[in-house]
Amino acid sequence: MDDDIAVDALLRAREEGATVFDTSDVYGLGHSQRVLGRMLAQVPRESVRITCTIGAFKGTGLNAYSSLNLHGQVEQSLENLGVESLDVLTLHHTDFGPRDQYLHEARETLEAQRDLGRVKALGMRAPNRLAAGTATSGDRSQVSAERFAFLVQQFDPKVITTPFNPLSRPPEPGAADSEEDEDIFSFASRHGIATMIYKPLGQGLLTGKYLPDTAFGPGDVRSRITAPVLDAVRRGLQPLRDRFGSAPQNLARVALHYCLKRCPDSIILTGFTSSHQVAANYEGLKTELSEPDYEFVDTAYGALRNELESLGQLQGRPRGAPVA
Repeated sequence: MDDDIAVDALLRAREEGATVFDTSDVYGLGHSQRVLGRMLAQVPRESVRITCTIGAFKGTGLNAYSSLNLHGQVEQSLENLGVESLDVLTLHHTDFGPRDQYLHEARETLEAQRDLGRVKALGMRAPNRLAAGTATSGDRSQVSAERFAFLVQQFDPKVITTPFNPLSRPPEPGAADSEEDEDIFSFASRHGIATMIYKPLGQGLLTGKYLPDTAFGPGDVRSRITAPVLDAVRRGLQPLRDRFGSAPQNLARVALHYCLKRCPDSIILTGFTSSHQVAANYEGLKTELSEPDYEFVDTAYGALRNELESLGQLQGRPRGAPVA
């Protein structure tokens, strides 16, 4: 994607009303941050909130959460973005080394960053659902409610980011009454923590723009989306095409409204490739879905979700986890 196009799209998003911009040190190994920094240089800093995820990249160290690595990544991110502080610094995973040997120094380092005003608040990433029982501290794909609650107590995050889209198992009303197989939204509600959703469109899968024979290049994270998944999604989205229109922006509108309806208290992070896509997404949000429309959408997504699960095409993820 051309950098100038990206900056223009970021500026368009702010004009349309976006106030939260999310990045990570591993997105282009700092390039994403520098592009966002070009946009930030053109707007009042107080008009936007910047969230940044670190922890996926550990450099040559033994653990991404060593004090030296954390300090370096925060400082480099600030330099790349051209800002003096991050509104939210999010921890990418919950692996603090064997027997959590890096946990205490990570906590002390992040507390120092908060005291210096370099980081205003901490965030943590979590799966869509917290596992029942006990998950090991080094298991990045699964976190138990007990483990996550322990880390929340240690770091006092103000935000939890989680993947969610119409192929995820919906949050269940009243789930906060039980900690068994708890979804992250009820967990966050019980602990008074805000939530942010990423991948609401399944990395474009739910816009219907990929054909069953679509091939993704080497290193593309979408390459794990198999042909059977693409075919099932093509068929599963047909009722939505027939009712709302076949263009990707029509299907994006439906998916975003679904996420807002299911998770009304969450911030939704949506990617883009152009100013036109940004404008189309915001235009689609101006018209609410009616209750009959929403019931239709809920049924269509539910049928697609069930088909993918019955085909065993969720790529080893727990039941209800996002396909992409």
